[in-house]
Amino acid sequence: MTKLMEWLFGVSVVLAAWVLIAFDPLDLSVPHTYREVAFPMPLYLLVSFGCYSLATVGYRVATFNDCQEAAEELQAQIKEAKQDLRRKGLKI
Repeated sequence: MTKLMEWLFGVSVVLAAWVLIAFDPLDLSVPHTYREVAFPMPLYLLVSFGCYSLATVGYRVATFNDCQEAAEELQAQIKEAKQDLRRKGLKI
């Protein structure tokens, strides 16, 4: 089973459970308080996922490793390209 199929299966199970609790199509006599809690649950999950994503991106940016050798190599390539362009008559 591919990862996409796993995610789609998981989302469909959660969605089916939410529909059963929030709308009670099978007359399961779900208490009204459960419906009140379950109905806005997708919005809460979406906001929670957004907060988690923002925190993850922020953490990864804050702990991003610098690679000094690659930076020096890139600077050397830029200088070499500028010198090559100057030899060909381009003014930088």
